[in-house]
Amino acid sequence: MKNVAYCLFETPLGSCGMAWSEGERAGPPPAVTLLQLPEATTKMTEARIGRSSGVREPGVPPPRIDEVIERVRKHLEGDVQDFRDISLDLDESSPFARRVYEAARTIPAGQTTTYGELARALGRPTAARAVGHALGRNPIALIIPCHRVLAAGSKLGGFSAHGGRATKTRMLAIEGATFDPSPTTKSGKGLRHGAKS
Repeated sequence: MKNVAYCLFETPLGSCGMAWSEGERAGPPPAVTLLQLPEATTKMTEARIGRSSGVREPGVPPPRIDEVIERVRKHLEGDVQDFRDISLDLDESSPFARRVYEAARTIPAGQTTTYGELARALGRPTAARAVGHALGRNPIALIIPCHRVLAAGSKLGGFSAHGGRATKTRMLAIEGATFDPSPTTKSGKGLRHGAKS
C-alpha cells in the first residue's frame, strides 16, 4: 500500500505544493504525484493540494523529494532544469492522459509545440481537443510541462493554473521560449519552435 504526503515550499512564483507517494519500507523510491502551482494565497494553495492529495496535514519530504523541490525552485529562479528523470506516480490518470504526459515530457525547455502536433505525435491526429483536455487536468505542472504546449499558430492558448495565461507566459519566459501572445483564433495554423537564445 502507498503512503501519500505533501508539503509547501516557496518559489519566485509564490507558495507551491508537492505531494508524493512511497511504498511501505523497502518499496520503490518516492514518486511525485502532484505539483500545485501557487494559488492566490498560501492558504488556498495548501487547501487545494490537501484536497487533491487526500491528506489533511503537511508532512516532511524525504531526501529524494527535497531534491526535486530544490530543482523546481532553481528552475523558477531562472536556472532551467531538465525534469525528465524525476519519478512520477500517475496511477490516477487515464491511459490516454499518461501517454499525453509522457509525450509532453519530451518537449525541451525553451521549445514549444501545439496541441495538434502533440496529438499527431501520439498517432491521434484528430485528438487535439482531447490532448488539451488531458493537459488541463495535468496533476504535475512544470515537471509535466503543459505550459510548453500552445494553441494552433503558436498562440498562447489557455492554462488551468491560477493566473492562467499570465502564469503560462511567465513560465515560458523563464525558459526563453517564444510564442505569439495574441489571443487564440480558430484560423491560426502552423508551429513555431522557440529556441532559447
